[in-house]
Amino acid sequence: MPNIKSAKKRVRSNAKKKEVNTFVTSSMRTAVKNCEKAVKAGNKDEASKTLNIALQRVDKACSSGLVHKNKAARLKSRLTKAVNTVE
Repeated sequence: MPNIKSAKKRVRSNAKKKEVNTFVTSSMRTAVKNCEKAVKAGNKDEASKTLNIALQRVDKACSSGLVHKNKAARLKSRLTKAVNTVE
């Protein structure tokens, strides 16, 4: 346990940041999975709706540094390609 005041504050702020980062990452993963489910089910309308949400969540995670920019680009590319193949 830290004794110095600034170290105590750092522990508190890290805990808050961890909570936010976990939320952003998990919401991104959930959105990607929902989009993949809609594509697998062959539902074009649902797939396009969930694609927009997934792209937003991936961008959010990328901009906050939780996901590397190349991984974000790869995810977005694969999802878009999958949605475009649904008929």
